[in-house]
Amino acid sequence: MAASMASGTCSRWFFRFASCSRRRLPGLQPRRDGGGGPGGPGGLLLSLHKRGVLKESFPEDAATLDQLARLLEPSSSSGLQTVYCGFDPTADSLHVGNLLAIVGLLHFRAAGHRVLAVLGGATARLGDPSGRSDERPPVAAVALAANTRGIRESIERICANHELLFHRDGTGGGGPPLGTVTVLNNASWYKDRGVVCFLAEVGRHFRMGTLLSRHSVRSRLASAEGMSLTEFTYQVFQAYDFYHLHQVYGCRIQLGGSDQLGNLMSGHDYIRRVCGEDVFGLTVPLVTSSSGDKLGKTAGNAVWLNRERTSPFELYQYFLRQPDAVVERYLKLFTFLPLAEVESLMEQQRLDPGKRLAQKRLAAEVTKLVHGKEGLESAKRCTNALYHDSTQALEQMSDAELQELFSQAPFHELLLEPGTTVLDACRLAQAVPDGPKGYGMVTEGAVWINHSRSDRPDQVLVPKVHILSNGLSLLRVGKKNFYIIKWLGL
Repeated sequence: MAASMASGTCSRWFFRFASCSRRRLPGLQPRRDGGGGPGGPGGLLLSLHKRGVLKESFPEDAATLDQLARLLEPSSSSGLQTVYCGFDPTADSLHVGNLLAIVGLLHFRAAGHRVLAVLGGATARLGDPSGRSDERPPVAAVALAANTRGIRESIERICANHELLFHRDGTGGGGPPLGTVTVLNNASWYKDRGVVCFLAEVGRHFRMGTLLSRHSVRSRLASAEGMSLTEFTYQVFQAYDFYHLHQVYGCRIQLGGSDQLGNLMSGHDYIRRVCGEDVFGLTVPLVTSSSGDKLGKTAGNAVWLNRERTSPFELYQYFLRQPDAVVERYLKLFTFLPLAEVESLMEQQRLDPGKRLAQKRLAAEVTKLVHGKEGLESAKRCTNALYHDSTQALEQMSDAELQELFSQAPFHELLLEPGTTVLDACRLAQAVPDGPKGYGMVTEGAVWINHSRSDRPDQVLVPKVHILSNGLSLLRVGKKNFYIIKWLGL
């Protein structure tokens, strides 16, 4: 749920948090005792700025940012605030590029504020034009419903893991009580609205000149394909979402990616026109890899937050492989480790880079947040089984974990007959050809079973050697051809 605005074009509109210390805003001044955590003056905004989680705010003037900082203080007379972020269900899962927005919401929740995650069941049908050179293809109703379920499950799971594993007993170890999380679908407040009534009530408050000035609109109008009316109205619906949440839930803060700034501005302007009240927009940076790709979408292969698309092992390995140049930044962005602990971890990393302690901690923290403690344990089992030739890890793995780890490997359920040999197993799994060629592949050492070379074709399969205690055999022929056998009748 986003609209794009190039930073150079709109620099006069937004306030960059990097300038806070130079402008000495009262709400964002560090405490003299070196604190400035979530409980101090301006603590939450300052803490998120130090971590790099916040990039821009709107409105951009110093007085407004100071007002927002004071609203978020625990002692504020306005009480707890409500913050929302939107997610369009254009796929059946979010990916790691969306994770920072969720982490941002969780920081507000940990400070005691109420958070709303809004699924764009309506706006996904329009299509967000930002950052695109062509119009998104329409999403069928059945697919949209499935996508919405998948994303809801992701958000609810991550929030539950955060509460259970990162915010002990719901108090954060003596901090404020954990705020509430509510997942909504904007289709619920559009389903009974007629287009004529909506335009008559809402459309009159939007000025065409302002809508046309948005970067996402201007860039598409200048393209060969142009822009449809459907896409053009996206920012109006996004603005109305903010208004609806403000009216029903008292929401005054919208959080989104930096490409959503135009939508934040539209929502702010609409609410000011209709209600005369102050609301605020905050953006998180669009995180890119060291190669400049959007995080999680390198070479078109997205790293997803649902296990059906990306296993815990694959997510763990993705963050484990991050280069030294970005690992400190990612620890600050994607984990809830105190900054002092991040600094200590990076010092250990500098003393012995080969141990990759920072990458291991990053991978563990993110995997635990997304998939829980069981998901992290599964990722570590798969890592040991694949990269450390651990037979014990193989024995502890479930059928599902093996199929996730070796997702391209054929899976066979075979009846174990008395006298079944190594060659029989290979042929039953269709891992070697019939005849002398297959026999020769075994004798020449091309076959490995459970990480051990098996070069005796006529050897009868031995339990605990060729067949693990969980009834599985991991068969490898050559360097990369894996086969999984589940033995029946044991």
